[in-house]
Amino acid sequence: MDKQSVALESQALLAEASRRSAGLAEFGDPSFRAGLEVLLRSVNEEAQLSDAGRALFAERIVESLCNRLTLEAYCARHPEILNEAIERPVVIVGLPRTGTTMLHRILARDPRFYTANYWEVRFPSPFPGAAPDAPDPRIAAAKTEVGMMIQAMPELLAMHPLDAELPDEEVILMEHSFLSAMDAYANLPGYVAWLGRQDQTPAYAYLKRQLQFLQWQKRQRGEVAQRWILKSPHHVHAMPTLFKVFPDVQVIQTHRDPLQTIPSMGSFAYTIWRVYSDVADPAKAGRLWADKFAAGMRNSMAFRDGMPAARFLDVWYLDAVTKPIEVAESVYPFLGMELGSEVRQRMLDWMELSRRDQRAAHQYSIEKMGLTLAGLERDFAGYRARYILPRQAGAAA
Repeated sequence: MDKQSVALESQALLAEASRRSAGLAEFGDPSFRAGLEVLLRSVNEEAQLSDAGRALFAERIVESLCNRLTLEAYCARHPEILNEAIERPVVIVGLPRTGTTMLHRILARDPRFYTANYWEVRFPSPFPGAAPDAPDPRIAAAKTEVGMMIQAMPELLAMHPLDAELPDEEVILMEHSFLSAMDAYANLPGYVAWLGRQDQTPAYAYLKRQLQFLQWQKRQRGEVAQRWILKSPHHVHAMPTLFKVFPDVQVIQTHRDPLQTIPSMGSFAYTIWRVYSDVADPAKAGRLWADKFAAGMRNSMAFRDGMPAARFLDVWYLDAVTKPIEVAESVYPFLGMELGSEVRQRMLDWMELSRRDQRAAHQYSIEKMGLTLAGLERDFAGYRARYILPRQAGAAA
């Protein structure tokens, strides 16, 4: 159906999603509505979006709601979707800018892992009328979107290697619950504060439902693997919930000094904020993301203290970028799997191709992001004492 502009108001957005979805009205678990209302209040009262930004934000919400409608319709027609087993998922977590994307994409060369490519996390539901024996139109739509993003924000490639046909973060799927990192798009302090107080079980339960749907689709296409490999920094904010919903999960945690990662992440967020707002403030972006991840690291460390160490594998950024294949090899004993020569060669081939596409260095200023080294040292003192300073001392010895 044709698209039309829609107000950033819940009933209007829900109605537009239903209109575009041929009158479907079942959105699934209604818990998403609370998050949607808080998000919209924050967008309307705090985000200072431009007219174009409001239209873009409304479109993103409508797309999420359409995906909810389609997923529920598929589950009603194919109840076997919810019998898909999500067993022993591997989840890569860590601060942003710590090498999670590279490690994720190297390990994705192993066909024993299910991964969700960008086109799948952006468009998890098949488009109406798509022929099963034709190229999936979602891929073309994702390629068009990525091309437009690069055209609008060429500096984005220096921060995140966008590719419609490579694995990306499942946090995009979690947007469908409106209990996710929506502050990646705009300054939403009220929503962020509210989100920090919420039980995120509904979001993770819905993520599992979406993975079942994607896995069912993959199996329909003849893609059969053994286990999922996922990645998102977002999970540091809800580690207990991740383990609650996926009780046999194994976690790979990447580490890098927050003095380097947090200003870079703030710059990344600010770059996206500018698409939605003409008055985006880099200092607000920097401080919001610094505060958010300082709390996330404190909470995740406290959770790890009460869990068996064998559930986690630590990987350091410098190792990941200087000897990525060796780091990938170290993952397999942790997972109880063997890395064969054929898969290892796949990884080497992919690394060679990725080296040919060298990205420009990401330029940013810590001062512009409203941060200071002293403030970051204070806010991340516990994390740095446990994971960063001992490594730095060892390297200097």
